[in-house]
Amino acid sequence: MESTIQQPRRWQKWLRRCLRGGTVVLLIALVAGGWWLRQRYATSTDMPITIREFSNAEYPEDPADRSPVYGRYHGRKLRLLRRDTTHFDFVFEPTDDSTARVVFKNVDVSLMTPGEPEWTKTDAGLERIALTDRQWNRQQVSFDPRGEFVEVSGGDGFETENLASAELAKNCLNAGLWEVLLFTKENGSKRLYYQGWFTFPLGIYGELFEHNTGRKYVDHWYKLEHWSDPEGTPCPLDKLRTVNRELPCEASFNPLEPLIATGEQVRKARIVDCRNVRCWQNFFDGRKVEFAAFIPPGRYETDAPRGNEFWRMAKFESAVLREVVSPASSETVHELDLAFRCSRTGETNRFVVSGFRLSELPTLPTSRYSEGLYMPMGIGVPPFFQSYAELQKHPPQLSPFFSVLLDPRGGWLNHHDVGIDGPILHLDDSQPNTLHVYLLSYERETLVGHWIVKLGGESIQQAHLTKASSP
Repeated sequence: MESTIQQPRRWQKWLRRCLRGGTVVLLIALVAGGWWLRQRYATSTDMPITIREFSNAEYPEDPADRSPVYGRYHGRKLRLLRRDTTHFDFVFEPTDDSTARVVFKNVDVSLMTPGEPEWTKTDAGLERIALTDRQWNRQQVSFDPRGEFVEVSGGDGFETENLASAELAKNCLNAGLWEVLLFTKENGSKRLYYQGWFTFPLGIYGELFEHNTGRKYVDHWYKLEHWSDPEGTPCPLDKLRTVNRELPCEASFNPLEPLIATGEQVRKARIVDCRNVRCWQNFFDGRKVEFAAFIPPGRYETDAPRGNEFWRMAKFESAVLREVVSPASSETVHELDLAFRCSRTGETNRFVVSGFRLSELPTLPTSRYSEGLYMPMGIGVPPFFQSYAELQKHPPQLSPFFSVLLDPRGGWLNHHDVGIDGPILHLDDSQPNTLHVYLLSYERETLVGHWIVKLGGESIQQAHLTKASSP
């Protein structure tokens, strides 16, 4: 039998061996982690980037209006060339002789990287809301292929002759998930013939974020690279605008009005599971409504659908129209505040859209609603779809626009979970004192409501006088 002295010595030797082994494991983990971080946040003036492409068979859920030639010009490689702090060339190189070389030249990528209005920086909650929605909203920017920012060369001639629009998109997902989309025109309609998904380098993304905001990326990286829900965060509207006065208006909502669909809602109708939904009321009466989820790298997935919380907006109660002044400028703009009764709690939630000008809204019939002011939720956000020329003229962080869903205590409601992606606004083409308001569902897959706001004589008269005096 071992002595009582030898037994502790054996335990000590075993413990020392474990500690030595643990140290080695820890060192390996630290080295591996350091290598991973270095690779994940690497930067260079010339970076090769992998492109993910899906065939028709791999992505049957795609609601895009695809050209018959989709898939014939696949197999591209991407090089990202840095010109200065914010400007880059996106060089899409072919891997065969038939495919053209397409270059987006001298693009100011800071305009497609999250920033925030200066007036949100004084409030931590508003800053978090602004940055959350700026990253987690789609921003698709179109470039004229005959303009100074796009160069097309080589290939079999199809792309040099038929490229109608070259577009870059920041996906409404994790930081860095981007797309390139190339369109042709067929029978007068824009048709997608190439789409590729890639990750914009996160090291450069972080540098651009710091350039845009003056904030340290390390303090915000998790919220931008992984969804972080600011549910209930106080949203003090008085820090976003000053109310001058309320304007007379009467708002109505016809729950039995048949659904309206045009534009992308027609294309996306097949990825919405909402059988026997024929009128607006059907979205709010508790029946099953599910949307195809939008998942990395930026595609729709019908096998794991998204639900909704439309019960928070079950009964429309009232509307208030206001004249307000944003910190963005001294100009008077307008704000619409819609109140809804929650069917589960009986409390009132609000949808607020602010910073638009009645005088600048398009005048349209309801059949062309998609040509109206078509905007995402958020503070200081760009439109979902915009030309690069317009983006340069109107940087989002300088915009007075914001739209939010608020709970009864004025806290931010997660519109992603509710199932609301943004508003559409336009004036009526035959009744000049009528404002039409629509709400887009999750991922803009359908409309979920149409509100008609009758404007008082004073407000609409002022709007049309302003419109008439505009150059």
